Amino acid sequence: MTKLNELAPREGSTKNRMRVGRGPGSGKGKTAGRGVKGQKARSGVAIAGFEGGQMPLHMRMPKRGFNNPFAKKFAEVNLWRLEQAIAAGKLDAKAAIDAKVLIAAGVVRRALDGVRLLGKGELTSKLNITVYSASASARAAVEKAGGTLTTTKKEAVAEASA
Repeated sequence: MTKLNELAPREGSTKNRMRVGRGPGSGKGKTAGRGVKGQKARSGVAIAGFEGGQMPLHMRMPKRGFNNPFAKKFAEVNLWRLEQAIAAGKLDAKAAIDAKVLIAAGVVRRALDGVRLLGKGELTSKLNITVYSASASARAAVEKAGGTLTTTKKEAVAEASA
């Protein structure tokens, strides 16, 4: 058994950092690979994308689409993946299944904003599963197999406008 003080990375997997400006014998002394004079030889330079005053390419290109900062990210699980975990003995079909159980079984890595059940694949086991949301086909497949599906998502309440 390896001791903590004997741990070391694999041979050749790491390289030492290049120490620049440490004399002519290092091969990177004096100007330290920056050439001679000019803005890029100085410290504090930030000119990546600068095109000499011309409008830079990244600013000439049109903006497209919209990235919703409030969008939820889901850990998606298909029916075939649940069936596979049950067959491998990682999930107990008779016990209640929720996000914590799925993570412990290795079906999903992390729950993110919730687990979403999708309907790809066949489901033969009778499951009692609780997820954030599920597709209509997944819901139908679980109920067809004789199981129950509970969603924790708050359904949008349709306000009656008179």
